[in-house]
Amino acid sequence: MTTIRPCTHDDVDALVAINNSGYPAVPMATSEEMLGLLSMCSLALIAENEDGMPLGFVMAMDPGLDYASENYVFFESRFTNHLYIDRIVLTDDSRGLGLGSTLYEQIFDRARTDGRERVTCEVNLEPPNPGSLRFHRRWGFEDVDTQPTKGGKVVVQLLQAPVS
Repeated sequence: MTTIRPCTHDDVDALVAINNSGYPAVPMATSEEMLGLLSMCSLALIAENEDGMPLGFVMAMDPGLDYASENYVFFESRFTNHLYIDRIVLTDDSRGLGLGSTLYEQIFDRARTDGRERVTCEVNLEPPNPGSLRFHRRWGFEDVDTQPTKGGKVVVQLLQAPVS
């Protein structure tokens, strides 16, 4: 039995551990950076097993924030009414069990409730993350553009999915 609940400041250490285990698919983060991200999120959810062990999380942000992420800035320059997924990270043991879809159902429900037109995100092309790209395609995400980030060390596929 998996429980999905809002993230709190008490979850920061678990969020950092899960996040950093997902490197290079997501950037490494310190506790301070994670707290900053959490404070900007309009929706941040953590999934736990029946023993309360964290299995993964998702963080999403509304438009109009002062957030310096290259990818968020890209979407802000093109869309005015989107819900941006900053990151979704699952532990190795919880991948392939449908947990990502459970978290995305909540993301899309929130986007619909808030009247958003689309959900936006990015997936690494370099270093490659083919599993994430396949997952996002199944959710109806379409290509918007690609861009180098992190001084050219990372190349991302920028994606959007309409909210219906």
